[in-house]
Amino acid sequence: MNLFDQISEDIKASMLARDKVSLEALRGIKKEFLEAKTAKGSNGELSDEQALTIIRRLLKQRKDSAEIYQQNGRPELAEAELAECHVLERYLPKQLNEDELLPIVRLAAEQHGITDPKQGGRLTGMLCKQLAGQADGKLIGEVVRKVLG
Repeated sequence: MNLFDQISEDIKASMLARDKVSLEALRGIKKEFLEAKTAKGSNGELSDEQALTIIRRLLKQRKDSAEIYQQNGRPELAEAELAECHVLERYLPKQLNEDELLPIVRLAAEQHGITDPKQGGRLTGMLCKQLAGQADGKLIGEVVRKVLG
């Protein structure tokens, strides 16, 4: 079953369970999927890779919104955004943590001969492409700074 069908089934299950948070998050995902399927230049199909890209984008938007709400003293809205984040994360592959990223960053820096912190952006860019979907770009950047700093 592809992600589009899985989301549709989970929407039904959320409706039956009366889980408003999951239902809202899943409906948001499905809306984005449908827009991608019907977008100009699209072939009417949505691959799982495209679907994962959409989910990652939505997750990042929710996290950014939660951060802004926290900064503006609206913890209840931040909490709602983070609750939707947990729903979105169920559909993404396991993310690498800092401890798992350290050896990967060290190896990449060694292979490319990067030792200067000024070249950290180049290394971060390469690693973001290499680890697309496996780690957050912000975390990769932090680990690169830690390794090169």
